[in-house]
Amino acid sequence: MRKSILLLLYIFVVNTSFSQSEKKIKWWNPVNSVVPVISGQAWPSEVKSVYHRFPERAEESVREKVWNLSKQSAGLSIRFWSNADSILVKYQLKEAIDMAHMPATGVSGLDLYSKTFDGEWLRSWGSYLIKTKSNYSFRIDDDSESYKKYGREYQLFLPLYNEVEILEIGVDSKSSFEVLPIRKEKPIVAYGTSICQGACASRPGMAWTNILERNLERPVINLGFSGNGKLEMEVIDLMTEIDSKLYILDCLPNLNPNTDDTYSLTIDAVKKIRLKRLNVPIILTTHIGYADELTRKKSAEEVIKLNKELERAHNDLKSEGLENIFLLKKQDLAFGFDMYVDHIHPNDYGMVQYAMVYEDLIREVIKESIGDLSTKAPKTQSRDIDVYKWEERHQDILELNKVDEPKICLFGDSIINFWGGEPVSTIARGQDSWDGILKPLGVRNFGFGWDRIENVLWRVYHDELDGYQAEQIILMIGTNNINFNSDTEIIKGLETLIRAIKIRQPKSKILMIGILPRTGKEKLIKELNLKIAQLAVLEAVDFRKIDDQLLLKNGIINDSLFTDGLHPNREGYMILGKQLERIIIDK
Repeated sequence: MRKSILLLLYIFVVNTSFSQSEKKIKWWNPVNSVVPVISGQAWPSEVKSVYHRFPERAEESVREKVWNLSKQSAGLSIRFWSNADSILVKYQLKEAIDMAHMPATGVSGLDLYSKTFDGEWLRSWGSYLIKTKSNYSFRIDDDSESYKKYGREYQLFLPLYNEVEILEIGVDSKSSFEVLPIRKEKPIVAYGTSICQGACASRPGMAWTNILERNLERPVINLGFSGNGKLEMEVIDLMTEIDSKLYILDCLPNLNPNTDDTYSLTIDAVKKIRLKRLNVPIILTTHIGYADELTRKKSAEEVIKLNKELERAHNDLKSEGLENIFLLKKQDLAFGFDMYVDHIHPNDYGMVQYAMVYEDLIREVIKESIGDLSTKAPKTQSRDIDVYKWEERHQDILELNKVDEPKICLFGDSIINFWGGEPVSTIARGQDSWDGILKPLGVRNFGFGWDRIENVLWRVYHDELDGYQAEQIILMIGTNNINFNSDTEIIKGLETLIRAIKIRQPKSKILMIGILPRTGKEKLIKELNLKIAQLAVLEAVDFRKIDDQLLLKNGIINDSLFTDGLHPNREGYMILGKQLERIIIDK
C-alpha cells in the first residue's frame, strides 16, 4: 500500500512539473525539421517514420520480422546545442515497455550526454516516467558564465527496443536550443543480432554501438535485429547502399550450426559487399560464446563449430585475394560469465568490453591510433564558440571538398582561420592577401580558431583529407599547445599528425611551417622550431620558417604587424602571404 501511494505521488509530481511548466516551455519536434536531424539513420529522406531505421521500400524486400524490428529506434540519437538548466522530453511508444531480462530504461528509455568545450563527454540524469506516454526531465546544474552564454552540445540516445511514435524536446522559453544536422563523415555500419541492437544494456547509452559512436566520434548505423541477424542478402543489399567507413558482420549468435551454412552465407555476404564497395574494410565477428558453456557442453560445441566455419570463410576469402577483410576472434572479445545478463546477452560490463575490443580493432583497421599523450589523442573542441562553430566549419569543409577538390590544404589554428578564403570566417584580417596571393595558387583554408595539434588530428581522422588527391599539405600548428604541453609532447603530437596525413595523402608533399612568434614567447618558440625542424628531417618532410620579417632585429615580435601579439594584422598577413607564395612556387 505504501509503495502504491509513493508511486502515485511520484507520477503526480512529474506530471505536475510538466503541466505547470508547459506555458513557459518551447517544444521542438524532429518531424518539423527541414534537414535530417536523426543521427544513426542511413536513409533519412526515405523512412516511413522519422524514427525508423530502414527506408520504406525495404518493407517489400526484407522479412516481416526484420522490417518490424527496423521500426525500433536502436542506435538513433538527436544532437543539439542548448544552455537550458532543464531539458524535458515527452514521447510516445508503441510496444511493451520492458522485458524480463532488460529494464524499461534500456528497452524504452532515453539517455542524454553532452560535451565540454574541450571535447570531453559528460552524462546527464534526471527524473523519468516510462509508460506508453513517457517523459524525462534532465536537470543541468551548471552555473558557469560560459554555459549560460553559449550552452554546450548534447546527444540524446533513443530507446533500443521500442518504436517511438512521437517525440518532443522542450526547454525554457528563455533558453537557447539549436538542433544539429546529421554529420557528413562516413559511418560505421554494424549488422548483427540482439546484441548489436542493444540487449541487454540498462540504458541506451550503454549499447555497444552507442559507446563506440561516442568513443570514435563517428556515426554508427545500428542494423541489429533481435533474433533475426542472419546474414540475409536483402539486408546486405541495403548495407551496400551506404557509403561506409567500415562494415561489421556480427551475426553468428543467430545462426544454427546444424541448419545454417555459415561458411556460404559469409562468403556470399562479403562478395556482395565487395561488388559495390571495393576497398571498404569488413570485420567478421565470431560468436562471443555462452555464459554457461563451461558447464554445458552442447553450448561450447555450437560456438566452436560456428566460429570454425567463419574462420574458414575468412581464410578462403583472403586466399582469393580479397583485401581488407578482418576476423574478430572469440578469444579477443574475452567474455567472462559475469559479463552476461543471461546465457548470451551482455550486461553493461559486457557492453563496455564489446565496445572496447571493437574500438581497438577499428582504430587499427582505419588507421586512427590514439596515444597516451593529449597531443596524440584526437579531440573536438568549441573553445572559440563566440567567434565560430567548430563542428559546423568541419562539416562545411567536408562539403566543400566534395564539390571543389582542394589543390593545397593549409592546416592551422586561428592564425590561419582569420586569414581569409573558404569556408568564410567571421574574421578575415588578410582577405586581400589571400585573394591576391593564396587563392590563385589553389590554397584552401583548413584553419580552426583555438585548435591544438590533437584537434587537427581529429579533423584528419574525420575525413578532411579523404576522397581527393591534394598536391601539398601545409601545417602550421602548435602555438595553442605551448601553455599546456611540453616541447616533447608537442613534437610527439606533430609526429603522429604527420604520419596520419601520410596515410591519407601518400602522394602529397607535406610542408611544416614554423610556429609564428608571439609576445613574450619569442625565445621559447625559436627553440621549439628547431626541434620541429629536426622532426621534419626524421619524417622526410619539408620545413620552412616564414617569420623573419615579423621580428625586430633584437628578435622581439614587431607589434606593428599584429593585432594582439599573436594574430597578424592586414600588413602581417601580406608579408606571410608573399613568403608562403615563394615557398609554394619553389616547391
